[in-house]
Amino acid sequence: MKTKTEPATSLILGATGLVGGYIAEHLVRAGEHPLALSRSSQSKPGIDWFCGDLAKPETLRFPPFATLYCTADAILLPAALRYLFNPSMKRAIVFSSTSVLTKLDSEVAAERAKLKSLADAEQRIAAACEQHNVDWTILRPTLIYAEGRDTNITPLSRLIHRFGFMPLVGGAPGLRQPVHAEDLAIGAIAAASSPAAVNKIYALPGGETIPYREMIGRIFDGLRLPRRTIPVPTFLWRASFALARPLFPGANVAMGTRMTKDMAFDAAPAARDFGWNPRAFHPVFD
Repeated sequence: MKTKTEPATSLILGATGLVGGYIAEHLVRAGEHPLALSRSSQSKPGIDWFCGDLAKPETLRFPPFATLYCTADAILLPAALRYLFNPSMKRAIVFSSTSVLTKLDSEVAAERAKLKSLADAEQRIAAACEQHNVDWTILRPTLIYAEGRDTNITPLSRLIHRFGFMPLVGGAPGLRQPVHAEDLAIGAIAAASSPAAVNKIYALPGGETIPYREMIGRIFDGLRLPRRTIPVPTFLWRASFALARPLFPGANVAMGTRMTKDMAFDAAPAARDFGWNPRAFHPVFD
């Protein structure tokens, strides 16, 4: 049985992912013994693992906990919350994405539909938490990375390592703010303990705002390779994408055209309310 001097218990949804894993690591370092959900059996010291699937919330059973961290797909959370609320729960920290602002007008229908669902989920999460007197905070990261592990920067590094060059559509002037997964974990834990962050939505950009072309240049630097980029006019990218697609697995034409679009956000509210202070973008790849 916990005493008043023991740290409050947290539940992490998505603890095997990039950000969730760092949240678990930092909570354990701080002396907490968090609960964590995984679809497969896990074993890490200092964490109580529960096997289950957020997509099947009716099967979930947890001991009481005070703080919920959700780094899993937030679209699944509204339906699961009724099974997670408990009398001890006071705080919910939920990760969404700045894409709900930058890609809602995507030319790719599947992207538009997914982001509309994510925006709707944000509203439903906030409403459900307020109905149950649980303070919520929604965090919208920009471009998440962790060298060798992410699905944003690391695939670009592998393309560069394989081919030795990178095509840049329209000169790639669009602004970017890559943010490290560990900084997001630190920010989430800080937000959970900040009264100023209650019932608010924050953008969490990285520590620098740089053009897409410079972001690519720093990936070259992190690979210890000379910067070799090839400018591609937007109209030529559109016309030739079908041929180039094998070089960019999982890509769509909009990923190239967006190189010219600014996707930058204000970090000041997060800095003011819970000390958001992410690192600059200087990735290093083994």
